[in-house]
Amino acid sequence: MNGSQVSTWRNYLPSAVLLAILIVLTAWAFAAGVAGRGGPPVDAGRGLALIVIGLAAGFLGGIIGTGGCSVMLPAIHFWMGYSTPVAVGTTLFAVIFTAISGGYGHLVRRNLDVSATLWLGGTGILGVLIGSWLFTLLTRHVTPLGLILGLAFLWPAIRMIWEGLRKGGHPAAEGNTIPRHVVGWAVFGFLIGIFTGIVGLGGGYALVPGLIYLFGAPVYVTMGTSLATMIPLAVVGGGIKLIQGYVAIGAGLLLAAGTVVGAQIGAAVIKKFKPATLKLIFGIYFLYVAVKFILAYAGVHIF
Repeated sequence: MNGSQVSTWRNYLPSAVLLAILIVLTAWAFAAGVAGRGGPPVDAGRGLALIVIGLAAGFLGGIIGTGGCSVMLPAIHFWMGYSTPVAVGTTLFAVIFTAISGGYGHLVRRNLDVSATLWLGGTGILGVLIGSWLFTLLTRHVTPLGLILGLAFLWPAIRMIWEGLRKGGHPAAEGNTIPRHVVGWAVFGFLIGIFTGIVGLGGGYALVPGLIYLFGAPVYVTMGTSLATMIPLAVVGGGIKLIQGYVAIGAGLLLAAGTVVGAQIGAAVIKKFKPATLKLIFGIYFLYVAVKFILAYAGVHIF
């Protein structure tokens, strides 16, 4: 076996194993009759739709460093009839596998700062626990919080789109590491964890622009670091939702199977895009997230 073949196995074997585990778990869920628990019955057509949604979300996550919650959640809620609490819990559960697959894909391609990931993820766990507890106390304030998040992310969205269209602007950082700032990483990860616990999103929507504009991170390294940081956040947050009964297990496993494949594709092709193109892509994405938050506050829900 030559070096190229070894590299290929190293890149894809863990994700192949993860996908095999998901297939076994999915087969068990259907055989045990728990696949449809928490949501509509999962027939062949609905199952295929869930896989396709997961594939799209995983690919987007692999490209722009998010877990795909903002793709999966509205899709299964608005298009497939899952209640909001179950849609939140199910997508956060699926993001566990997205983050593992995409994070590893970026790690072997050196699109990840391990030290930053450990600090961000470590303090993020504490934040998720606190955020999950605060959610029970601040339920009536979740919608105004969404408005605040939407307004806060209008600036990075507009700035990224502007720089992407200009193919310049803020100089793109280079290298395989993020400028070291342990205290800043710890505080930022903690805050991201709190927001994850409260609003039920994986955190990539804030990690990507934050790492770029607060810490001067290289664009490619930001993607992998964001996904890897979301692993502990999604495990803790998704685990809490699973225990609380807000995860449709069959749907979550099918979404996860799609995301595992999609995230690997995204991680593999990311360097085919220029930094300006990447900024434009996730600038548009974050503009969508910002508008979605703001309109939700006004009672208008978009896909």
